[in-house]
Amino acid sequence: MKKLKVCVLGGGSFGTALADIAANNDHATTLWLRDRDLLAEINEKHLNSRYLPNVLLSQSLQATDDLALSLRHAELIFVAIPGKYFRAVIQAAKPYGKKQQAWVSTSKGIEETNFTMMSEVLRQELPECMSGVLSGPNLAKEIAAKTITATVIASEHKYVRDVVQQSLSNQYFRVYANTDTFGVELGGALKNIYAIIAGMAAALQQGENTKSMLITRSLAEMSRFAVAMGANPLTFLGLAGVGDLVVTCTSPLSRNYRVGHALARGETLEDIVRNLGEVAEGVNTTRTIYHKAIEMGIDMPLVNGLYKIIYEKMPVDKVISQLMLRQQTSDVEFILPRQNEA
Repeated sequence: MKKLKVCVLGGGSFGTALADIAANNDHATTLWLRDRDLLAEINEKHLNSRYLPNVLLSQSLQATDDLALSLRHAELIFVAIPGKYFRAVIQAAKPYGKKQQAWVSTSKGIEETNFTMMSEVLRQELPECMSGVLSGPNLAKEIAAKTITATVIASEHKYVRDVVQQSLSNQYFRVYANTDTFGVELGGALKNIYAIIAGMAAALQQGENTKSMLITRSLAEMSRFAVAMGANPLTFLGLAGVGDLVVTCTSPLSRNYRVGHALARGETLEDIVRNLGEVAEGVNTTRTIYHKAIEMGIDMPLVNGLYKIIYEKMPVDKVISQLMLRQQTSDVEFILPRQNEA
């Protein structure tokens, strides 16, 4: 197996977990981050106590705040940067992009301006480089604890799919391939909305019937929106669709789930963000998808309800009541199309 030169941009929980996998797989791996205290801790103690406490990182993993040094010889670059900072980091990295490099987004955000996905940002800013998206049911703390996990690399470039599988696959982390980049990326962004709703349901002590209904109706909304946007609906039956949706809607390790839980307990969004240390992607994605769905005439009642709670401050019980009084429609979107309903 060829040993690769891997760079991970972003020293948060997921970026650190990916860098640790690549380093443990004997690839020369650099983790780029801005926080010098955290950088020193990774290099000297092999720890990232802020994001992955009690996880001993590979001794071969090198952290740096020098972007040029990180990218100069890199063959594979994972971009684990939150959506709102993503383009700025890519623009700063642009002078070091090379035609033969593979750039892979792990961000699950959407730029609100022109509804731009992160993979599209890569294509816009680095048109000569090959790009892809990594997404799936991937809670960083579980990956770092080496629990058995699977993910999806989506790219139109076979080389990108191959080098990502080569760099990350091991006895506890399995990488599947897909060519539906847009669908995989869209699934990763959309599921964050429904994780917030699931967290709210848990805080309100709703039963297992409610949780099951929310997850299945969420999947219906996701696939309806995705098909309208041009994605392959079958993608949503895989790890990047239903797989990612289930884990984020059922685990308190999910930031978006914790946001919903706190909202239902009456905490303000400002307090939630302060306690989390950063806003979960699902908060901004809710606003983006809400406006896009209206623009395209796509029916998304769960998204609409969450938007009213977060941005219009509507009481949760009133939103639930409105949802339950809606007209009953078909169960599976593509068996009984809406226009054919009796």
